This record gives sequence, structure tokens and C-alpha cells, in this order.
Amino acid sequence: MSTFKLPARPSLESLRKQAKKLTRDIAAGDPVAIARAQAQVPHPQFPLSQRTAQLVLAREYGFAGWKDLLEEVNQRLGGGLEWAATEARRIIHDNDLEALRRLLSEHPALLSWTTEEDEGGLLGMAAGSYGDSLDPVSEEHFTRLACAEVLLDAGAVVAPSVCDGLISSRAIRMIDLFQRRGLFPRTLKFLAALGDVEGVRSALVLNTEGPAAVNEAFKYACHLRHPGSALLLLDRAIALDAELGRQIDSGPGRSAFVQYFIENKPEVHSTDPFEPWKDFVRQQVEHAMRDGDTSTFLEILRREPWLLSSANLKCQARWIEVAVLNDRAAILNELFDLNPAILHARVPPPSQVIEFAFTYVKTHLLPLLLRIWPLPGDLPHAAGNGDLDRVKRWFDAEGKLALGNLTDHFPANTSRYRRDLRSWFGRSEPDAQRILDTALAWAVLNNHFDVADFLLAHGADINTNWCSHEPASILHELVWHKNYEAMQFLIDRGIDMTIRDFRWNATAEGWAAFAANDEQLAQWLRDARQQRERGSAS
Repeated sequence: MSTFKLPARPSLESLRKQAKKLTRDIAAGDPVAIARAQAQVPHPQFPLSQRTAQLVLAREYGFAGWKDLLEEVNQRLGGGLEWAATEARRIIHDNDLEALRRLLSEHPALLSWTTEEDEGGLLGMAAGSYGDSLDPVSEEHFTRLACAEVLLDAGAVVAPSVCDGLISSRAIRMIDLFQRRGLFPRTLKFLAALGDVEGVRSALVLNTEGPAAVNEAFKYACHLRHPGSALLLLDRAIALDAELGRQIDSGPGRSAFVQYFIENKPEVHSTDPFEPWKDFVRQQVEHAMRDGDTSTFLEILRREPWLLSSANLKCQARWIEVAVLNDRAAILNELFDLNPAILHARVPPPSQVIEFAFTYVKTHLLPLLLRIWPLPGDLPHAAGNGDLDRVKRWFDAEGKLALGNLTDHFPANTSRYRRDLRSWFGRSEPDAQRILDTALAWAVLNNHFDVADFLLAHGADINTNWCSHEPASILHELVWHKNYEAMQFLIDRGIDMTIRDFRWNATAEGWAAFAANDEQLAQWLRDARQQRERGSAS
């Protein structure tokens, strides 16, 4: 028998807040809240995870599970197709072919459904890859080949962005599927990406492509590792630009030039036109920065002074990001000693570098970074910086969160966040809890435990699925940093050690054993979990 009655026009946000409140009340020892959980879930484990709290709430409203409750809410709000698209996203992630066929038969409009954030539609969900998928294992986990076949058989619309995404991600089996079905455009770029040497040759005979199109096709030929097509295109690029030929022929030579890009992957996600020689030099600088090769780094910059000019600000920002990700303080200082234009830019180029410093525990580099980019004055950055006094300013006199405009805070102020919300949770509106949980994650990662304790006492969810890339837990993230002190902090405060990540369906313990290949850390987590279980049993 249901405890609550769902209103005629229910609010998803209100339901989510009810589940979070139940979690907080149980953590505070509220006997009524504890009894509610015990009435709906056999032998619930405390502290209650957000997932279990949602299950409890759904059953109190008379539904078998949270998914069923959300389906009813969406139907009542008239969002049937939107709900179906959200459901399709989950089904595709789970690779559930029968459920996908059933959903398509019930909602055939899904085959042409798109939004601004999901312009590739369901086929984009199945064929799109989170990262580079040249490796077969990555392609298997990042794409859903069988789901794509089901969608194509059903007549799904193939948006141009899906084809572009495939050759960018290098998902070879998916590319083969699209190629067999004749779904790729017969343009120079795609002919080059598919390694169709004769197709490229025939297109070049027509002599209708300008330098930009030839350079772009060359980039994709190298990206997909097709040296025959790449050499043909490089010869045409040199015929159109004699200076390019002089630079390459007096330098590495044409074959070595092609081989360099094949081995090192040209940048395919940039919106700037691809310029073979300049991109070759820029990439060498980036690799030197990544590898900490100071002598090569300085030699190239002194030989090519244009690299330090205001025309190259975006690349300078990219090098700094690489320096932070690889903890290259010394070589970063060398770059600044050369007085690059980015140090004097009135408006520095957009960059994730400050975010990287907090997410990847490189805050010791902040004094260098703040010479260019200001430190955002929001809650997560204050927490990650260990500034407890400033953190407290985002709470009112009663201790309630008072963020003001949510889009003034990271990550709600990024377009990436809105896309991720749709991809993972089927919604696009920012919420205060995500900001609060990001603040908690950054505080824990950077060992500001006083700040973390304050945030936990004021509504932060220790079992948040925050992670640097896709949903997991803060404990998962700490595996990569081998931060035992921070992991112990979370374990002592009751983090759910059974949380599994979105992509690999593994616990933090599994990440340690298989992804990080650190059996010592995996054993440490195993011991901590078993010790907790023994304590609960007694």
C-alpha cells in the first residue's frame, strides 16, 4: 500500500529533493526516516545511498522503482517522447537490444528525434564515443555497435554529426558498419578518412578542392592511419603551397612528416583550420611539454618565435593545460621566462586549466596559473582552495545553502555540464546539489578535510556520483591519486564502497585492481570494506 499520493503535476526536482532529505535524515539518526527505509527495503544498509533512498521514495508512492516513478511523472507532464529518449539513453548504455526494439515500436518518432544537445539523436548515442576508440576494448565500452545496427535496421535518421563523430573517435568496427551500408558522404574528407586511395585520387583529378579542404582531408587520413591517402593529399597541399613543400623537404621529409602525424594523432577537435606545418611544430612543442623535455621545448620556441605571439594564444593555453596535467612546473616556468603573449593578453583565451588544477590535484601550480586566469569566486573553487571562511559565505544564518544564481558556480556555468546532465541523467537544468557535491569532491581531493566536514554537515552527499569524467564516486577518483588519507576520510564517514561507475560497472576496489593495476591499493580497499562489514554485523 502506497504511503504518499503523487500530485496531478508532480515535480521531478521536488522528488529528487525528497530522496536527498531522506538520506540526510537517516544520516542524522532520525528514527522516523530509518523506519521508512526499513518498511520499503529489506535490510537496508546505513548510511543510505542516494540510489536506495530513491527506491524507498518510489515505493512509498506506490511504484516498483525509481524508473517507474520517473516514467509516470514524465507521462503526467506531457513529456512522453522526452521520457522515451531518456529511457533510450539508459537502454543503449545497457546494450539491451530487446528493450530498444520494444521502445522503438512504442515510440517510432524516436528514430528522427533530436535536440540541440543531442543533434545525432539515438544513433548518436549508440555510435558516439566518449573518447578515442581505436583500441578494440575502448570501442566496445565507449560505443554500442549492436544498438546502432538495431537503429539503422529500424530506419534511424543518420545526422551528419554522427558520421563526423565516427571518424573523429576512430571507432573502427562502427566505421566499418557505416561504410558497408554506404552511409558516409563521398567527400574528400571521408574518402581520406576511410583510406580510399583511388577515391582520393579521383577527387584530386577533378582539381576542385582548395587548400583548406585538402589540408583537412590530409589530417583525417593521418588520424585514421592511411599513409597512402595522406601522401597523395600532402603532394597536392604542397602543389598549392610551395612554402609548405620547402619547410617539409628541408626538414623531416614527406614520408617522415606523414608518419609523425600517424604516430602522434593530429588535433581533430579544434575548430581552427588545420595548417600542416604549423600544426606539426605546435604538436612537437606540446609533446616536449608533456614529456618534460626542456631542451627540445626551448629549442623549438627560439627557432619559431611566432609560437609566442598573440596569434598563437590558444596553443599557449593548451601547452599550459598539458603542463598542469603532467605536473611540469619547471618547464612551465621556462615558458613564462620567454614572455609569451598570453601573459599580457587583455582577455586570456578560455581554458579548463584552473579546473584541472583542482580536479587533478595540482593546486600547487595555482600561483603560476593565476598570472593569467583569475580564480573564480564560487563555492567549489573556495572549497578546493581550502578557504573555509569563504565557503561559509555561501550558507545563510540558518546554515542553508544560498548560492544565488546557480550559473555563477562551477560546473553549472559550463556548456559541458548541461550536455553531461542530459547524457547521464536525462535532464538539462543545473541543480544546487551538484555544485555542493563538486565542492565536496574538490575539498577531499585536495585534503581540505575541515572544509569537507563542513560541507557534509550542510547537505553535501558523500555518495555523490561526481567524478572527473563520467559518474562514479569520489573514492573512484582517489584511486588514481593513491591518496590513502583522503580515502580513509571518506571511509570513516561512511561512503558507500559498493558504488559502481557508469562506464565499466566497477567499484573503486575494481578500479584499483584492474584500471590502476595496483593490487596493494585494491587489497587496502578490500580490507577497509571487510572491516566495515564486520563492524556492521556486530
